[in-house]
Amino acid sequence: MELSNIEPQIIWKNFSKLNAVPRPSKKEEKVIAFIREFGENLGLETTVDEVGNVIIKKPATAGMENRKSVVLQSHLDMVCQKNNDVNFDFETEGIKMEIDGDWVKAKGTTLGADNGLGVATIMSILESSDIPHPALEALFTIDEETGMTGALGLKPGQLTGDILLNLDTEEDDEIDIGCAGGIDVTISQNYETEAANGQIVRFEVKGLQGGHSGMDIHKGFGNANVILGRLLYKALEKENIQLISIDGGGLRNAIPREAVAVASVRNAQEFIEEVTNGLKKEILDEFASIEAGLQINIENTTTSEKAISEADSRKIILTLKSLHNGVYRMSPDVKDLVESSNNVARVELKHGALKILNLSRSSVESSKDSVAEQLKSVAELAGMNTVFSGSYPGWKPKPGSEIVQLMEKIYVEKFTEKPHVVACHAGLECGIIGANYPEMEMVSFGPTIRGAHSPDEKANIPSAQKFWSFLKDILANIPQK
Repeated sequence: MELSNIEPQIIWKNFSKLNAVPRPSKKEEKVIAFIREFGENLGLETTVDEVGNVIIKKPATAGMENRKSVVLQSHLDMVCQKNNDVNFDFETEGIKMEIDGDWVKAKGTTLGADNGLGVATIMSILESSDIPHPALEALFTIDEETGMTGALGLKPGQLTGDILLNLDTEEDDEIDIGCAGGIDVTISQNYETEAANGQIVRFEVKGLQGGHSGMDIHKGFGNANVILGRLLYKALEKENIQLISIDGGGLRNAIPREAVAVASVRNAQEFIEEVTNGLKKEILDEFASIEAGLQINIENTTTSEKAISEADSRKIILTLKSLHNGVYRMSPDVKDLVESSNNVARVELKHGALKILNLSRSSVESSKDSVAEQLKSVAELAGMNTVFSGSYPGWKPKPGSEIVQLMEKIYVEKFTEKPHVVACHAGLECGIIGANYPEMEMVSFGPTIRGAHSPDEKANIPSAQKFWSFLKDILANIPQK
């Protein structure tokens, strides 16, 4: 079945058009031009601000002029992840999609439903002629996935809406009213290289499912960098080791699925046999129920590259073993909500240059600082440099707001069950936007998406129908000013 034939057709049509446009984070020029042209072709007031956010305004439909105005908001960029055996260029190619039962998926890459389905939904409202709604401002932000720079660059006074509906959550029975803030923690150091004095060994971890480093951080998924650190620590414990290279993980907001290290190890064959029959088996047993695809390969190889010293290798391995990864603290105030966490997202060692990229999250600013400071403390003990960047605030819940009560009421009437009113452990733009628009009521919701930030990402077709119907009823019932 073609995407254009599934319901709601208008959303899947616009999603297909959007996914034909390359839109990696920080490289959104093509999609900005696409959305700008879309708004202008509709004859609507369309502007692009100085950072690249696109704002399209649509007047209220007849009889809705006295209602509170609404900002519909989604981000244009997408996480670009692919399986190693897939040849795909996110900067030049459109996403290749397919239907699998009740799901829309991509062929070996991320789908871009996060947040493309939100963008496509807003496009559908803008081009509609038969959907009642108040005055609308469609806000399409950039670079949500790698820095929130679009939301951070949005200035006071650019929006006039009373209510913001952020269409960027992934469970269709949830109404989000709060989120975590985040901070990038980058650890680095440069080391002298020298000739390797042992046999060359390649360590490989692959086949993990990955996932969202906020929404999935509490699920016990394997982190390839952490598992690789365990293997290297074993080598450090048993033999003298010189690191040559490490290439683990990718984006800060994705749980690492794959990691590779090359090192010089004395008594390599004996070490490989011991680890294969010992630690490797133990790790596979630990993750058997949740990471069925996990593979660990340790084998002899060759390289012409130089290594770093045993002393410096020891510092790096001990650091990898010490950095906190996963849940740091559960919220004492909101049941089952992760308050604070860290994702050891990317580890790269190349020609003596080391970089370790982390994303620390928390709904409490002081706790976010504590996680980041712990990482810095570990790094500084090892003589490494640490830089904090990209900090953004969380979004404090307001469960009694008028829009939340309205959405709860409509949800119960339509679906005969109560929605889950929640806060999430992910970075939504509401917290940043709310800093400049403190009087604006905000809610986030969306259709069901699974595997966001990984090549397993998929969007549920019946859920998109439910979401579309829910949104139309919300817009038709926005309160009077």
